[in-house]
Amino acid sequence: MSTPLIVPRAEHTISRKQIDPDALRVLYRLHQHHYIAYLVGGSVRDLLLGRQPKDFDIGTSAHPYQVKRLFRNCWIIGRRFRLAHIRFGPKTIEVATFRRKLTPQELAAADTQPPHGIPIRRAEGDGHVGLLHRDNTFGTPEEDAFRRDFTINALFYDIASLSIIDYTGGLDDLNGRLIRSIGDPAERFVEDPVRMLRAVAMAARLDFAIDLPIETAIAARRTEIARSAPPRLIEELYKLLRSGASERAFRMLAERRLLEPIAAPLQKGGGEALWRSLAALDAYRRRFEMTPDALTNAILLGSLLVPLGGASGVLAPHRVVSGDREPAPALGMLPLARRDVDRLRQILGLQRRLLDMSLSPRARRAVMHRGPFQEALTWLDIHGHAPEVVEHWRGFIEAAGTFEGDAEAGATEPQRRRRRRRRRRRRRPFTAHETPRHRDTEKK
Repeated sequence: MSTPLIVPRAEHTISRKQIDPDALRVLYRLHQHHYIAYLVGGSVRDLLLGRQPKDFDIGTSAHPYQVKRLFRNCWIIGRRFRLAHIRFGPKTIEVATFRRKLTPQELAAADTQPPHGIPIRRAEGDGHVGLLHRDNTFGTPEEDAFRRDFTINALFYDIASLSIIDYTGGLDDLNGRLIRSIGDPAERFVEDPVRMLRAVAMAARLDFAIDLPIETAIAARRTEIARSAPPRLIEELYKLLRSGASERAFRMLAERRLLEPIAAPLQKGGGEALWRSLAALDAYRRRFEMTPDALTNAILLGSLLVPLGGASGVLAPHRVVSGDREPAPALGMLPLARRDVDRLRQILGLQRRLLDMSLSPRARRAVMHRGPFQEALTWLDIHGHAPEVVEHWRGFIEAAGTFEGDAEAGATEPQRRRRRRRRRRRRRPFTAHETPRHRDTEKK
């Protein structure tokens, strides 16, 4: 058992004021119920670097269903490993129980006896020898630190003592601006090949150097990345495109030929047109502190595909021949959501209308009410090289909104009163000694 480096509050720069209030609420409640509660992973790293974390993840000694008993707004998710998601409106705080890396003997035993009574679906027939399919055993904070991928992601912030806990030398690597693997990188990349992509992505985003053993392992194991789940890979690429350092990241991936096994068009077509497109995307992203909602998947996808000429017809209109369905869009082995591709076609189709300065006010209002208008304007802002047109449209949108608001406020015509219907008079019910004929006779 190793002795961790513990940095007290007086010797580090993290303040509770920098931590999301809802994350603090979760940390405090876990601590009050006598569970260990740490802020973990990238949030600690980013706070130490003076960056604003995107997420605040929490590690704890409490098991998932113990967490659920403490929070009514908690949902348990995951098959491979149970996680607690605590929701505060649109925001989610992820709480994970400390776990440890399984030994080969335990991995073999896990096929027949799931740990801690949690049902596990067997990964049948995938043929991926060496891939880590089961990582479900709960452990200690130290064991949790050593099962993580890189040292700078294995730092803990303890809410009880307000100190930083470092088991793997992550603080030294943070100060040395180095991406270093925990354990043998060749072995860790076989367990999870996506770690190769993450190492390059972190180096690009943080402007860190990559440790030589990682570089050697990537050169030897780069084809292993094709064994990863394609939806997971495309999601990692979307994260890269939203990072504000996508040009540098894709250049580094291309240099290491990591794109070749999964997206050959990107590897072969990576030229100046692609780098200019990604640089424009990064410049737009860096205008904002956090990732703006305007950067939808369709815009990110277009920033990759349009410089490649549509990536071999992905953006070309498909035709249905002999009743067959059109082929699913893809970039190499990466599946592309049809809705994102269709949306990108609509965005590109609106560019000519946006650039037409001779449109009448009525035609402009009609364009404004088109579904993809806001995304099309964002695309024009990023890739259109026409800032004056973008400003013109923004001014028109503001003026149109003011005009519509004034029109609604100035509507003085009173609403027409609805005419009351005459209610039919109910007839008195017959008495016991009375018949309908008898009543008619009385009237006469």
